[in-house]
Amino acid sequence: MKKIIIKCVVGIIATALLGLSAIAEDLLKAGHPNDYTVKKGDTLWDISSTFLNSPWKWPEIWQANPQIENPHLIFPGDLIKLFYMDGQPRITSERTLKLIPGEGGKLSPRVRVQQNSDAISTIPLDRINSFLSHSLVVDAADLKNAPYLLAGPQKRIVVGAGDTAYARGSFSESLTNYGVYRQGEVFFDPKTKEVLGVHALGVGSVSVQSFKGDIATVGVIRANEEIRIGDRLLLSEDRPMTSTFYPSSPEGDIQGTIIAVEGGVTQVGKYNVVMVNQGEREGIKVGNVLAIYKKGELVVDRVSGGKVALPDERAGLLMVFRTFKKMSFGLVLEADRQLSVGDLALTP
Repeated sequence: MKKIIIKCVVGIIATALLGLSAIAEDLLKAGHPNDYTVKKGDTLWDISSTFLNSPWKWPEIWQANPQIENPHLIFPGDLIKLFYMDGQPRITSERTLKLIPGEGGKLSPRVRVQQNSDAISTIPLDRINSFLSHSLVVDAADLKNAPYLLAGPQKRIVVGAGDTAYARGSFSESLTNYGVYRQGEVFFDPKTKEVLGVHALGVGSVSVQSFKGDIATVGVIRANEEIRIGDRLLLSEDRPMTSTFYPSSPEGDIQGTIIAVEGGVTQVGKYNVVMVNQGEREGIKVGNVLAIYKKGELVVDRVSGGKVALPDERAGLLMVFRTFKKMSFGLVLEADRQLSVGDLALTP
């Protein structure tokens, strides 16, 4: 009887270990290394892709090193190591130690100190910088009711950095800075036709110097391009700009659609910025990764007759880097084929 019980226990353990092994094998990429030294120019997405089939699952197996301040930040020179804990794969980083003089002149090991700004980014930031700081999605009414540029110096219709200009509207009682925005595309939901917002394109910033009634004298601090009469002024956001994004799966079932792409073109490729018709109200968060699917083609069934929709096909991945109430901006990180406006963005 004892032999039977022992065999059963062994069988259960073996089955559990096989299950853990299968999970690990599914998670880890075939031919993955056991360690990797971070190089300048790497991104977290690149490193994750070296180890994992699904790079956005990196946080699930990250083992924070308590000996390192800000253990979730990775720097060039760090050694990324793969190990197993209770049968589950875990990844951690080891930071170079250096000897520095301590009390009495003795050398003691200390972790090298680096600025957070030196940490590698999750994605290529140069692709999204302008969208992080100079582009918004706002309600049409908010843009329409915002103060606007009334006139430039000597009645000029365009102004640039260093100029003094005049604006009209309702201003904050305390003198403050405003971003200057130009109305762009109005975004609609492709199915419900709901207005999701207006693309407010950042063209510069101004500082209110004085005002009389509803007329303000402003100084142009920055101009990405010529600021024109009629451009709108919105209070500068306090939203923090970050270079650190933690990839993750959305908490809910996201059923989104790519509704626009940077530059107004229809074809989409790797590292293009796209707009998705899902936002904070649907539970989208910065760092969420969405799978991109090509809609299945509608074909004629020449045997049974009629038209049949083929299954949707997975064709890429995007990561959300900025969210608004009804929509989001995302960066295409993978594209197996040419993508386009109208493709689906779903929970991976």
